[in-house]
Amino acid sequence: MSTRSSSGAAVRRSPVQLAAAVVGVVFLLVGILGFIPGVTTNYGDLTWAGHHSGALLFGLFAVSVLHNLVHLLFGIAGIALARSAPAARNFLIIGGVIYALLWIYGLVIDHSSAANFVPVNDADNWLHLGLAIAMIGLGAALGNARTR
Repeated sequence: MSTRSSSGAAVRRSPVQLAAAVVGVVFLLVGILGFIPGVTTNYGDLTWAGHHSGALLFGLFAVSVLHNLVHLLFGIAGIALARSAPAARNFLIIGGVIYALLWIYGLVIDHSSAANFVPVNDADNWLHLGLAIAMIGLGAALGNARTR
């Protein structure tokens, strides 16, 4: 993928930059979709935070306003950090570690307790594990690749 710099010269993006940008766009879209009735079922039950939010993205993943905002922030960060290869690599690896920690958090808390402030459910836990593996894997595998 190439874009134009401010001087008009073509700038080649490394694979890790492209991966971070794609991940960022996906997070941004998921954050937006979390605020759209129909895509988010039980939209009337969407709360700021906590396990009482009955809203489900795609009828499956527990969401709240806080959860959606976190997705939006991750998306903005991914897009912004995709501007340089080292920052893109760090976004993917550190973001993956954050999602691994969120997966562990989701495993150890009682989903019906106040500790579930994000909120998360079993579907979220599996998704967080997958995101952790994918993001860390992308950052590690593509982080040292050079642009042709």
